[in-house]
Amino acid sequence: MKSYAKIIPCLDVKVVDGQPSVVKGVKFIDLKRQGDPVEFARRYQEQGADELIFLDITASHEGRKTMVDVAKRTAKEVSIPFAVGGGISTMEGIKEILDAGAEKVGMNTAAVLNKELVAEASKAFGSGRITVAVDARRNTDIRDGVNVFELEDGSRAWFEVVIYGGRKPVGLDAIEWSREMERLGAGEILLTSMDRDGTNEGYDLPLTKAVCDAVSIPVIASGGAANPEHMLQAFSVAGADAALAAGIFHRGEYTVRQVKEYLSANGIDVRM
Repeated sequence: MKSYAKIIPCLDVKVVDGQPSVVKGVKFIDLKRQGDPVEFARRYQEQGADELIFLDITASHEGRKTMVDVAKRTAKEVSIPFAVGGGISTMEGIKEILDAGAEKVGMNTAAVLNKELVAEASKAFGSGRITVAVDARRNTDIRDGVNVFELEDGSRAWFEVVIYGGRKPVGLDAIEWSREMERLGAGEILLTSMDRDGTNEGYDLPLTKAVCDAVSIPVIASGGAANPEHMLQAFSVAGADAALAAGIFHRGEYTVRQVKEYLSANGIDVRM
């Protein structure tokens, strides 16, 4: 049972000209440079962010070294918890990021390719430090054994897990996969709708609610937030424990504090 609803800015980090930079795109592509990740971290802590998530979208050896450095620098500059994910696929890689100062490590592709890594990592480091990122998109090609939903436009679809930054569908039902990750020891689910990512259309509420109903661990809603009302829906309609956003914060359209004031005024318990 969550004590309060959390607001989590997300910082997608890519190595640009040898330097780490926060970037933002639409549906995981068309990435545009935003600025230094540690400066963003400081800003969001000052605004009242509950946690931060850094996602290494370079997913290379260069990116890994960069993210260790970003984690070390961030740990010196901010006191709120932060997670690092993207391309982490071994116990050694998990330990390296945690030792650098991250509170949590996130994994998506690695969990799909080797789900026992989730069990091993949660046992070694504690489930509270292992976040499984579930990227999913709607699939209207209905087959047996999946959870089928009637969607807003009257169509029917199921939610399929995708990996490698949304490039490869793997045939897994996102609802059942989330249950499996909880069973193996994941401490929370970072649930991203690829269909909504960067679209400013709001979170995929049917997907988010289905996963929240399916698991007892915290669920972070991600993908599509454009305003505080969308975040309110993540909590009041879908039952999420936390709402993640990137573009609206990076562009300065809203501050974390403004979002929290709106949520509080609409009956959501937040930490101011």
